[in-house]
Amino acid sequence: MLADAIASAFNMPLDVLFWCAGSQGSMYPFNGWVSNESSPLQSSLLVSERMAFKLHRQGMIMETIGKNNAVCNEYPSPILPKERWRYQMVNMYPDSGQCHPFGRSVTRWETGKNPPNTKKNFGYLMWRKRNCVFL
Repeated sequence: MLADAIASAFNMPLDVLFWCAGSQGSMYPFNGWVSNESSPLQSSLLVSERMAFKLHRQGMIMETIGKNNAVCNEYPSPILPKERWRYQMVNMYPDSGQCHPFGRSVTRWETGKNPPNTKKNFGYLMWRKRNCVFL
């Protein structure tokens, strides 16, 4: 997990370590339980990343890879390609100026967005890169 956390802190997360969520912790279990909550914002982000991974596992999110410039191929991908995903905070405090890769630590940008009286009602806009010309 440390390698994935370091990689996502400086560049992009490592897809080969699919069970890691970088600085957030582990992608497992899929039941919504977070074992080591360092902040409500970090926990909500981990649960959001797990949901994206779970949808990939169930074949509900298709991966897109262009074979060449003219054609596009769409196929189920049971492993989450973390390098292709980003997120932005939209609820409680919109953060439209930044887009973060999966696994990146929230400590750089959570200041002022984590009030002590929070009801943990955070929302994120998840971005996924689609490498396709036709779709």
